[in-house]
Amino acid sequence: MGIYTKLADDIDEVDIIIAGGGTAGCIIAGRLAENDPSLCILVIEGGANNKDVASIVHPVFYLQNLLPTTKTALFYKGNKSKQLADREPIVPSGGTLGGGSSINFMMYTRAQRSDFDSWKTPGWSADEMWPFLKKLETYHGPGEKEHHGYDGPVHVSDGGYRAKTAEDDFIRAAGQVGFPEVKDLQNLEDNNGIQRWQRYVSPEGKRQDTAHTYIHPKLEDGQHSNLHVLVESKVVRVLFDENKRATGVEYTPNPEFQATIGLSMHPIKAVRARKLVIVTCGACGTPPVLERSGLGDKKILERAGVPLVEELPGVGKDYQDHHLVLYPYKTSLEPDQTIDGVLSGRVDAAEMVKNKDKMLGWNAIDVSSKLRPTEDEVTSLGPEFKAAWDRDFKYAPNRPLVLCGLVSCFLGDPASIPAGQYVTAGNYTAYPYSRGHMHITGPKHDDALDFDVGFFNDTNDIDLKKQIWAYKKHREILRRTNFYRGELAAGHPKFPSGSAVAVVENVDAPLSDVQDLVYSKEDDAAIEQWLRENVNTTWHSLGTCKMAPREDDGVVDKDLNVYGVSGLKIADLSIPPENVGGNTNNTALVIGEKAADIILMELRGCQPTTSKL
Repeated sequence: MGIYTKLADDIDEVDIIIAGGGTAGCIIAGRLAENDPSLCILVIEGGANNKDVASIVHPVFYLQNLLPTTKTALFYKGNKSKQLADREPIVPSGGTLGGGSSINFMMYTRAQRSDFDSWKTPGWSADEMWPFLKKLETYHGPGEKEHHGYDGPVHVSDGGYRAKTAEDDFIRAAGQVGFPEVKDLQNLEDNNGIQRWQRYVSPEGKRQDTAHTYIHPKLEDGQHSNLHVLVESKVVRVLFDENKRATGVEYTPNPEFQATIGLSMHPIKAVRARKLVIVTCGACGTPPVLERSGLGDKKILERAGVPLVEELPGVGKDYQDHHLVLYPYKTSLEPDQTIDGVLSGRVDAAEMVKNKDKMLGWNAIDVSSKLRPTEDEVTSLGPEFKAAWDRDFKYAPNRPLVLCGLVSCFLGDPASIPAGQYVTAGNYTAYPYSRGHMHITGPKHDDALDFDVGFFNDTNDIDLKKQIWAYKKHREILRRTNFYRGELAAGHPKFPSGSAVAVVENVDAPLSDVQDLVYSKEDDAAIEQWLRENVNTTWHSLGTCKMAPREDDGVVDKDLNVYGVSGLKIADLSIPPENVGGNTNNTALVIGEKAADIILMELRGCQPTTSKL
């Protein structure tokens, strides 16, 4: 029992292997362990143990987990792309026990009702997912009681700290631009407004990642000797017998944490599964594991030198992410209203921990939104945009076009800017039309990946036009705040000389009698160029092994079984067949809960839960 960096000699066969100890994987392991003490369960995680790591448990330090030198994240490099100004975009993913839930921005954001329904999969409609959405959480926020859960492992609260000055000011300014404050945007119904955001943080100020909420308590209570967690070990591939039944996995020690053997070789070890293998390596990690196992497009596997076990062209296809652009602003806020002092080192982090500073429980995101344009704004974006809007959004009021959050700091290198108090507006696309892919190029776990993020590759540049609208709209909100003291020019489009909408970097007082800016074609061109040079990941990778009919490039069925083989399931953010109008952590959580229910029902010889409330 416990967490290992080297598997005990007597553990060479278990009942269930969970390949990937990320957000969903930890939930599945915890639920199976507590519901069936007879099961021997092994989680294999490529990253390190996250127990009590300061940058994980204290929300205010979360940006440390995205630094290039961190060992809590994985960084996937995308292919160079012409539509992204010949950049090679980088996409971070969870690289520690708990996965993305251990390093993300902790924003409590549910999908919309129409999102689950759009999956068109029995058992996965919004009505059928409600019990699992409630089961996972203990909710301390606003809204109607029937929309939330109150005895789940994951606490949702404001963490005990809010920067009310910026929060109130932004909400007031958003109201002037036409977006009302909404009490609870996470009830699956409400849309097109601003909310005082809740977070995956306990009222005591601790991050609520799935390792600390589902796994560590069981490893420490002396009652779950059936649960084993191997960290610092990468899953290489799934093993199959002659009947295409998954019989186990191969794994290897992660050289990021464990010394190499000899000059460069690492041993490849195997562990067997008597009942089931569940791959939960995420939208970026699961396709390579499957392809190295012989599951995928025949041509891709042939090029990579991997023998075919089962042809599944959908593996690694249709990669999606919410496209994000960040815009910094100068402010008149006091030091306790942003985390710039923490990020720059002006505030002593050790003293904060020693004194149990309330700001430790703050992620610096007090307000966010789900937004839609007006009909006039739709028309202004051109006939192609209007056609897409009329088809996919106009008669679907449950669907936001973009989300916009206010982060109370400068999201970048603090050494690159003058000392001060900043805010950053983040605009991210809810339902991108762009698609990419994730494939292997060779049979080894460390061979290069063929990763196309696909940003802005959609027909007629609809995704880019969404971001043009979002830039103009969020800028009008910020210009109406009392704390606004100008844009930080290095983080905004380079408008032509003499432009009427040029950024203003230094403002001595709040603007008065603010009128909407009017952008020329040349201004729009500058915004477009800036977007191509700066659009990036929202860390919301999704959809690369989708749950859909096999003839529609599906990889798993409604019970998460991989087509054409047996004894193998997938349960992570690679399975959603359509995107969601929210940060994806909640979707990963509910996939974990739903998957655990499916597996437990099958082990008991019952049908999985599909009843409606």
